[in-house]
Amino acid sequence: MVQDLRSLNMEEMGIISDKLGVPRYRAQQLFHWVFYKAVSDIDQMTNLPKLFRMSLKESYYISNILVKNKQVASQDNTTKLLLQLEDGETIETVLMNYENRNHQRDRATVCISSQVGCKMGCVFCATGLSGWKRNLTVGEIIGQIMAAQSISQIAVRNVVLMGMGEPLLNFDNVVKAVRLMNHEDGLDIGGRRITISTCGLVPQIMKLAEEGLSLVLAISLHGATDSVRGELMPINAKYPLKELIKACKYYVEKTGRRVTFEYALMKNINSSVKDAEHLGRLLAAVNCNVNLIPINPVVEAGFIRPSVQEIDRFKKVLEVMGVNVNIREEKGTDIDAACGQLRSRSLK
Repeated sequence: MVQDLRSLNMEEMGIISDKLGVPRYRAQQLFHWVFYKAVSDIDQMTNLPKLFRMSLKESYYISNILVKNKQVASQDNTTKLLLQLEDGETIETVLMNYENRNHQRDRATVCISSQVGCKMGCVFCATGLSGWKRNLTVGEIIGQIMAAQSISQIAVRNVVLMGMGEPLLNFDNVVKAVRLMNHEDGLDIGGRRITISTCGLVPQIMKLAEEGLSLVLAISLHGATDSVRGELMPINAKYPLKELIKACKYYVEKTGRRVTFEYALMKNINSSVKDAEHLGRLLAAVNCNVNLIPINPVVEAGFIRPSVQEIDRFKKVLEVMGVNVNIREEKGTDIDAACGQLRSRSLK
């Protein structure tokens, strides 16, 4: 079976070098070409012997991801990419550029997908409207960063697994991809600059706590009572808030890292003062941050963004209750910003 080099770690590349009868240092060179140099063709690895390259091509390849569509926000140049995988399936990736004080682009954040589609059924999310197809491979997860980086032409320093799919349902591939992102001879992205966002899979959160990764764990909460969250997120029926908060406390205790809670504000659903008070009480004993996210309108779902005044009032209630809270900076508001919208339009 032909294997994708972007899905292999240093140890596995060492096994390749042994199998093909070359010194072990060739594995490090190979790893450097695949991840640091991000080449798309084995023949581009010019410091590897020609015979080694020829042997590699018999059993290995580098996965190819094509940019099928691109939308660029007029206000901040946030770029949403529709990427086509080798089997014809499509996923979404978002590139966000940030400027320094001199108004020069100096860092890039990429929001990447972990699955083709999603099976979680959150009612406010456009991704689930087109169903779930499959998990992404390690190479497809890493390949999104490289595709975005080639367009940005600035090194990606932050990665957020918050695109299409539920990362913790693709646990092994996601964790392996994170380790490859973090490797000093590869993408060399600091663990604290990598975020995994989950809708709240309790067993996987506890398993992730055992992995020894220094990443950021973000929980999609969106409701502070079981009744409200249950209406928005079907997973709450399996793992209600009491169990979810217990798992989050375990994660904090095990890793020493605070948890981030994502809370999408939806008018007349979860954005009242009473909702804010429920949220403050729920998180009172958790070492955490809260990101308030004014929802990106999803036409198919009919959700409405609260007013600026309502958002500020919600934030102030949490602050008074001692919760660390911020309103997420809005980017890409004039393009198909919500996860899955660009892909949904393409499928239509």
